[in-house]
Amino acid sequence: MVVHAHPDDEVIGTGVTMASYAAAPDTLVTLVTCTLGEMGEVLVPELANLRSDRGDQLGGYRIGELARSCEALGVTDHRFLGGPGRWRDSGMMGTPGNDDPRCLWQADLDEATAALVEIIREVRPQVLITYDENGGYGHPDHIRAHELTVRAFDAAADPSFAPDAGPPWQPVKLYQTVIPRSSIQAGIDYFQSSGAGELFEGVKSAEDVPMAVPDDVVTTAIEASAHFEAKIVAMRAHATQMTTDGFFFALADGLGHRAWGTEHYVLVRGERGPGAGPHGREVDLFAGLDL
Repeated sequence: MVVHAHPDDEVIGTGVTMASYAAAPDTLVTLVTCTLGEMGEVLVPELANLRSDRGDQLGGYRIGELARSCEALGVTDHRFLGGPGRWRDSGMMGTPGNDDPRCLWQADLDEATAALVEIIREVRPQVLITYDENGGYGHPDHIRAHELTVRAFDAAADPSFAPDAGPPWQPVKLYQTVIPRSSIQAGIDYFQSSGAGELFEGVKSAEDVPMAVPDDVVTTAIEASAHFEAKIVAMRAHATQMTTDGFFFALADGLGHRAWGTEHYVLVRGERGPGAGPHGREVDLFAGLDL
């Protein structure tokens, strides 16, 4: 089960992972998206009236984009936390959207945790995936998704918490998505050598990128380059958020399978399974589990 904040987050950080496990026999991949992404940009000029400061209809439109992304990844079980539109996109940190009583940043933590616990108890996943405590880059909805998932990991096993949400269930492993410094450095090197170094203006190395983590912190690397094309198709599904000549596609075209065919994680709950390669990283999210 993968818990993300907005439509499009699922493919950027976990796209090939989800596609690879969705294609595996006897494996169910469940995606939980916490908001509709109502505060996102609209990069398609003819759809500008969907923006939150105009018609405020972007969330509904992004439901369709997310459905097409899931189809490309082969993910058949997708849920919105609390139902579509229950919690609104909070916008970037420090913006007025953070104060909207409908937004995820203002959500009652017990209520939102109970909504996730209900899904966990129904689906009964062995593995949960979400962001780190900073949400990767500090977006309030990513931070909240992290908090909810960590709380729900334990609460789902507590029969006294949300007793009407189904029988208790304890997931076995909890992972956080991360980007190792070596991957960030590869992107910086590529753009600088290709004459597009302005995309990293003021950044000399991966050491200057807060979201980059030391390579030896990474516990798990899912190499699934066979699903690289599915990830690209899923990215294209989010047309309001990503243009084909933008950063993500430029990186994909330049570094290709090496950049986007492997996704990295840190195991924060559960026992680390046997690994391989540099740093003895797991190559399977289910490593060490008795399946």
